[in-house]
Amino acid sequence: MSDYDSHLKRWQSAGLLDSTQADRIRAYESQNSKPAGLQWQVLVALILGAILLFAGVALFVNAHWDQLSQLARYAIVLAMVAAFHFSAALSRPRFPALATTLNAVGTLSTGAAIALVGQIFNIQEHWPGAVLLWAIAAATGWLLLRDQAQQTITLLLLPAWLLSEWAVQVQDQSGQYVYFARILVTWAILYLTFFLDSPRRITRGILFAASAIALIVGSVMLCAGWPDWNQPLIAIPSRLLGWALILAPAAIAVLRLRLALIPVAVGLAAGILLPFCQTNIHSQYGYTQSGPNLFAHLLITGLAVFLGWWGVTRSSKALANYGVVGFALSVAWFYFTDLLDKLGRSLGLIGLGLLFLGGGYLLERTRRRIIAQISAAQATPAPAQEAQ
Repeated sequence: MSDYDSHLKRWQSAGLLDSTQADRIRAYESQNSKPAGLQWQVLVALILGAILLFAGVALFVNAHWDQLSQLARYAIVLAMVAAFHFSAALSRPRFPALATTLNAVGTLSTGAAIALVGQIFNIQEHWPGAVLLWAIAAATGWLLLRDQAQQTITLLLLPAWLLSEWAVQVQDQSGQYVYFARILVTWAILYLTFFLDSPRRITRGILFAASAIALIVGSVMLCAGWPDWNQPLIAIPSRLLGWALILAPAAIAVLRLRLALIPVAVGLAAGILLPFCQTNIHSQYGYTQSGPNLFAHLLITGLAVFLGWWGVTRSSKALANYGVVGFALSVAWFYFTDLLDKLGRSLGLIGLGLLFLGGGYLLERTRRRIIAQISAAQATPAPAQEAQ
């Protein structure tokens, strides 16, 4: 603690320490003091600065793009990417965090540069190939710099390239959205659970946030079922490739840590079953449409409960909180889609109020108990550490 001297004086006045012990503590702290890390204000400023800088450069180039020749456009594109990385190299000895931010902006600018170069020279359009080139650039930056920004961009672009390549192959074919959603769900659960113990907080946090959103989007797509029966079926090679992408997270989990296979397997099972959990809904206007049945609600709720339980077992507060939020969203979804119309307007509003008040109270109590349990587990030393 930075103000340990005031505490030492208070403990001396209380008779808990004598002057000799206090002097020894001061000497130890002065010899082992380390420079303070970046405060959250600095991190927020760097992140916002990177976003604004990237947006400003993009807007400037876009405003003057039509007035430039092909050679000038190409030179600006190259200079844009090189300037960020060159500035990062100059600032790295004095301010490593700024250098990391500038390198990240340079890698992000590489994606825009690839698209612009293709437009300048009228290269045949295949946008998944551009994503692949962007991923290769990010992977090269990760290999050279070994920082969290390049690692995060690489890990986000790799599944994006795989998804985009497969989506182009199966465009306008029956079942494409179901396969796409299954791929999204399995990769999202892999990223949610694979990096829980990683010491790289920025990589872990960004991947967790992106995967949390992707899992919700994929689950919603799976609940829509199979709406493309009138379109041609996906060819067998493309279908096999789709299953390879669906099962790839399970293979990665097995190679790294077999325990990580459990959540991926649960997500895979939910992704396979959800599209079939459909029921016919007869509208008052005379037409019939399909929608998720009770089993679909149970699957989504069970997946949320499992993720919360897995967060408890892995001592992850973020995953436990996400499981609690997922459970609340699944209950609200069931109430709005299945119960609200059947109760009438007044009873529906009363039930909704009771759901928010009573359910929110019980859910918050449960969440706090879970977080307290995780905090207690994190504070308890491991048996090996106790033996030492």
